[in-house]
Amino acid sequence: MSERTPLYEAENAPRYDRQQLIRRYQEDYQCRLVVLKGPLFPDSVTPFEETLFDADPGEDLHVMLSTPGGDGETAIRLVRQAQSRCNKLTVIVPDRAKSAGTLFVLGADQIYMGPTSDLGPVDPQIPLRDGTWAPAKAIVAAVGDAEDRIRNNPATYPLHAALLSDITGVLVQLARDALGRTDDQLREALAVPGRDPDEVDELAQALQDPLIGETKSHDATVSARDAESYGLPVREADPRSEQWRGIWRLWTRYAVLNVAQIYEGVRASYVVPHATPG
Repeated sequence: MSERTPLYEAENAPRYDRQQLIRRYQEDYQCRLVVLKGPLFPDSVTPFEETLFDADPGEDLHVMLSTPGGDGETAIRLVRQAQSRCNKLTVIVPDRAKSAGTLFVLGADQIYMGPTSDLGPVDPQIPLRDGTWAPAKAIVAAVGDAEDRIRNNPATYPLHAALLSDITGVLVQLARDALGRTDDQLREALAVPGRDPDEVDELAQALQDPLIGETKSHDATVSARDAESYGLPVREADPRSEQWRGIWRLWTRYAVLNVAQIYEGVRASYVVPHATPG
């Protein structure tokens, strides 16, 4: 007989189902598994810590990560949390880990990617006045393009002023400052405990162009084979393997959730719903 009341159990049945799959994975692969889905911003730190609260530093930790990006400084804080709570850190990317998510991934001892996995350029996100976020590189490029067009045709100033009405001088400077930090963030993320400084330098140089310098779009894709070719410790999943199938079975439980963020392990479960308009 369950200790939970019938209504409570019915309302939370999907959570128990996910946690049972997490528990089964942990037993099969002798590790702790936690899930982080959603953008990475300062409010991610506390709920992520909850999933690691009683972690054994001598145990391996697997983090299933799915994120569109966020704040790079927060990503480094989060991966440091993970590194300090385990023997070896594996980051599993079932879907995407873009921008700040890629910074998190760079701090792993091993990166587990499959046919659906996607990393991306390290392109900081800047908050706009309407509550949305925009890539720093796009903000700087849009302002630079407008300046060039106005210089060539001053009569277009009212048009470009209207198009960029949400972009202030302070916002542009924030975007430029954030872009100026990406090189340092790259190195900080790569400084995995036990990784030789020479290896960090070598990796940082190899990643500079593909993740920062040459990228033209925030949505540019980096596959498992791309990441491996840059020198990252990638293990490419065999989609027929039991491990990948188990990961995919668990991931689909999260993919169908219409929530803003979720942080979950066998004991902790913190779900942030989307904000209600109005």
